[in-house]
Amino acid sequence: MELDRTDRALVRALQEDARQTVKELAAGVALSPSATHARIQRLREEGVITAFRAEVDPAAVGVGLQALIQVHLRRHAREALEAFRAHLIELPEVVAVTHLTGSVDFLVHVAVRDVAHLRSLALGAFTTREEVSRIETAIVYEHVTTSGWPVYDQPG
Repeated sequence: MELDRTDRALVRALQEDARQTVKELAAGVALSPSATHARIQRLREEGVITAFRAEVDPAAVGVGLQALIQVHLRRHAREALEAFRAHLIELPEVVAVTHLTGSVDFLVHVAVRDVAHLRSLALGAFTTREEVSRIETAIVYEHVTTSGWPVYDQPG
């Protein structure tokens, strides 16, 4: 789907604050509320907008520690990669999974209660997996989320 200037403005606005009313969004893009609503529906149907989420304070929900786990796999066969990825996204502690090129195969952002929880997760959900050769863990001192993805103009 090619996005025009109005679509891109709506995507930017919704990433900034998805709780805006259609009327507020319409005013920001100089369209009627009904036309704005139709555009948002189309963006959802076309898969440009995939979800609306609430940003939550990690400490308020019991997260006392975050870590990045670098995972090195034994084999790089498609089945092993897909099985491990599927395993990761089922873990409630996993915030994000990134499959990489280079010496690290996966970078996994996890959120846990404390160091004991991190140790238990690393030993129980990572090192016991047949696909995993080794892991390296780094504690996150600070995690800041930006307002979302950059929305670029279409080339040409």
